[in-house]
Amino acid sequence: MTNNTTTWYTSWFDTPYYHILYKDRDATEAHAFMDNLTRYLNIPIGGTILDLACGRGRHARYLNKIGFDVTGADLSENSINFAKKYENHRLRFKVHDMSQPFGKEFDAVFNLFTSFGYFENDASNLNTIKAIKGDLKEYGFGVIDFMNSTQVIDNLVPENVKIVDGIEFRLNRYEKDGYIFKDILFEVDAKVYKFTERVKAFTLSDFETLFDQAEVNLLEVFGDYKLRKFDTKTSDRLIMIFK
Repeated sequence: MTNNTTTWYTSWFDTPYYHILYKDRDATEAHAFMDNLTRYLNIPIGGTILDLACGRGRHARYLNKIGFDVTGADLSENSINFAKKYENHRLRFKVHDMSQPFGKEFDAVFNLFTSFGYFENDASNLNTIKAIKGDLKEYGFGVIDFMNSTQVIDNLVPENVKIVDGIEFRLNRYEKDGYIFKDILFEVDAKVYKFTERVKAFTLSDFETLFDQAEVNLLEVFGDYKLRKFDTKTSDRLIMIFK
């Protein structure tokens, strides 16, 4: 069995199987979210956006398509190499650790689709917010789109099976020590693989503490991609806008 548990996000995200498992993500919903968000923030056409932890660039590519100058950054070399096929004069991708400053200022920095809370070291979570702050222009906005941990834990499905492209993924979910885990077990060509996703179950209160420590101001909190009011018990997402 191939079992990858240390720095799970570097090993799991760099495999083709991660992208197979999650290939059915709703592009229409993601595009509508980007439309709503950029309109709410009033980012000018041609404005600069950093998509932090961009994966293969699905949000970055759409943001570029609707008129923005976009940089996508991710730790996964395989994902960035895939995304680079779509580069143009207003769309570029770079391998980058989001807990470190990017070294350039943007009109907005987006961290989308629960791409936060992966680090083994808690200090790296705080450093990420500090890095976002440092990468913002004077009137720029930071955005973190996170899961609503309370709602996720209340509705956790302990186990299920998902078959994609003929691969049977066995998924087991549980909460432990302030983290939400998902064990992913599957077999390809008689070889058994196991990966474990591990995300810190940050609440709004936890983020408020991090924002205070990073000396950033939380401006608005939304609960879904239509930018409706956040409710701890019922909202699907925890979307925070800060500067």
